[in-house]
Amino acid sequence: MTAAADHVTRPKTSSRFMRRALPYLLSLPALLVCIGILIPFFTAVYYSLLRFRLNLPAMKGFIWFDNYINFLSDAAFWNTVKISLVYAGLTVGVELLLGLGIALLLQKPTRFNNIASILLLLPLMTAPALAALMWKLMTNPNFGILSYFVSLLGFHDFKWASDPSTALFTVTLVDVWVYTPFIMILLLAGLRSLPKAPFEAAALDGVPRSFVFFRITLPMLLPYIITASLFRLLDSIQQFDIVYSMTQGGPGDRLMVFQVQSYLEFFQYTNVGRSAALLIVLWAITYLLSNIFIKQWLKLRERAHGGA
Repeated sequence: MTAAADHVTRPKTSSRFMRRALPYLLSLPALLVCIGILIPFFTAVYYSLLRFRLNLPAMKGFIWFDNYINFLSDAAFWNTVKISLVYAGLTVGVELLLGLGIALLLQKPTRFNNIASILLLLPLMTAPALAALMWKLMTNPNFGILSYFVSLLGFHDFKWASDPSTALFTVTLVDVWVYTPFIMILLLAGLRSLPKAPFEAAALDGVPRSFVFFRITLPMLLPYIITASLFRLLDSIQQFDIVYSMTQGGPGDRLMVFQVQSYLEFFQYTNVGRSAALLIVLWAITYLLSNIFIKQWLKLRERAHGGA
């Protein structure tokens, strides 16, 4: 009788243990990912507190926050901050307008619109570095196909990325070509998921399309817009592939964004401490921007739940 009772109790105990342990087991992959993120981060923090040059290993030592303090009086650093923010704002702004416009055109789920939306994703499937090299060939002033078309419009000897006055325009053009489909597909999904009742009521009342867009569509689509903008902003301010492949940060320091500057500091100037400090500053900027966007998104969600 006792053996039978033990046999019944043991499976119940083991099943109860598994139920309690299951949440921890499921969270284990997330814990491993978190550890994998934190190790490089704290390593970068450690190196940013050092005077460490690869060509002068004997001079390695703690200087604490001197790398960061030196940034305050460094014109090159503030130029990097300005260029990174301008580049991110310009690319995300243009991509948002184009992505929203294309999503509105493809909003109706017809066969043609579905095929067009798939075809428009092709640039997003191209590696940014390869896309930049392709555009570099097309914008070559000597034999590039785009240079030829531009010359037909009367713009002869257009320098594209090799001229400081047009380098930002050229790199922005490549970024827009690659990443506009990303915003387009997110906003298209948002548009197609919006409730139909407000639009049907507006159509019955004969409400103008401009009023419907600004007073109904746009407010309901705003959470999707903020989400798409946040993802693209965080990616754009950390851009490396396109900028480096097209210009290596030039001409001069015209496109010396954070990632390119940090790369050059490490591999060209062998200044590990300064390179790591630049990356930590970049992390701080992205953290601040993401917090601003997330707070706005939470306010919109609270307002929506409050209205409901």
